[in-house]
Amino acid sequence: MTRPTRVGPAFGLALLLAASLAPAARAQGATATAERQASFTQLEGIAQRYRVSAITERRFTHEEFWQAVMPFMAKGSPLSVAEIGRSMHGRAIRAVRFGNGPATVLLWSQMHGDESTATMSLADIFNFLAADSEDPLRVRLSEQLTIHFIPMLNADGAEVFERQNAAGIDINRDARRLSSPEARALKSYRDRIDPAFGFNLHDQSARTRVGRQGLQAGISLLAPAFDDSRGYNEVRSRARLVAAAIVAALDDSLHGRIGKYDDSFNPRAFGDLIQQWGTSTVLIESGALPGDPEKQQLRARNVVAILAALDAIATGSYRDADPDLYESLPYNAGGAYDLLVVGGQLVIPGQPAMRADVAINYDEAVRKQDGRVREVGDLEGAVALDTLDISGKFLHPRRDALHQVSGGPRLDIGAAAKFDIRAGAATSSQLVGKIED
Repeated sequence: MTRPTRVGPAFGLALLLAASLAPAARAQGATATAERQASFTQLEGIAQRYRVSAITERRFTHEEFWQAVMPFMAKGSPLSVAEIGRSMHGRAIRAVRFGNGPATVLLWSQMHGDESTATMSLADIFNFLAADSEDPLRVRLSEQLTIHFIPMLNADGAEVFERQNAAGIDINRDARRLSSPEARALKSYRDRIDPAFGFNLHDQSARTRVGRQGLQAGISLLAPAFDDSRGYNEVRSRARLVAAAIVAALDDSLHGRIGKYDDSFNPRAFGDLIQQWGTSTVLIESGALPGDPEKQQLRARNVVAILAALDAIATGSYRDADPDLYESLPYNAGGAYDLLVVGGQLVIPGQPAMRADVAINYDEAVRKQDGRVREVGDLEGAVALDTLDISGKFLHPRRDALHQVSGGPRLDIGAAAKFDIRAGAATSSQLVGKIED
């Protein structure tokens, strides 16, 4: 026989209160969700409406970028542009300014020359900010913020789509020595305007995942540490809240694809030292999304993230953000292959078919081009962004994927990943698929 449970007066009152408050809490939560979705729809609309049509691919030169955006800086525009330095090869490093509000913000992009997603997004944001139509967001940003953009810090690297500058220096690791003219330009400009908030805009590897077994990371965030303690002072705490506001803005569209970087302090890195110098700094890294070889979807998501963060600073609403939205993000994980081909029988000419899995990485990981064999054998448990199960089929390397040596052909690690998938071990058997770019 089940004995009745006695409920004390206080506990009973708590149950009654919880029951009465539950509908109100649900309604409040639904309202917040609706507001968040409406805000995303508005910002996504801006990203699409103001996309600069002259830039459609990730690779563009210094001249091509500035030709595309200079019309937005024409006389009478709310945007102004100024040269703040020169690259090693003499290309102009320029800063763009918008607004005259009390809070100063600095955003810098493409300090790695092959990381251009945010640079595309800044072009679209310039188009939006320069428009002469009435827009409440544009007015808020203009009245509450003074925003400085350095959209292409590593102009020489961008010219050849390489990470480093012309001396081979990683500018993002030159914050301490300031050996490069590009690093000196960023440091002196930062010191001159003394921004309260900063945004360090990058791209990350397309093989980055959200957690060890997670999805391919679309966006990753970091509120960098300011010293080895990895603690939170007022400056870093503000950065964490702004990062949380970005998570709230993007989570519906990138759910499960937002990660967080390890926050170990790096005394050479600009993000860490700018945090140390008193600017609340957020790192935004663009990874990759399926079916987005030129990162145009991520271009739009960056517009949403940046405008949402700027608006949160302008209105002060970042102070109400839940820091756990940032802290609960899974850490980034690497080490994934681009493609695993499993379950099949590998056929090397002149040899019997053998059970072997094949791991493939692409030289151009975002576009999934120029695949190369990275590992062959028992790869059960290996992690990959994509897996192709060809159980019951036979994997035939094409002739140009094989290395002819004395004794017969070899399939070498690093060989071109070009295979035919056939129904049998014979080359005359039915062709059922191909693996190529």
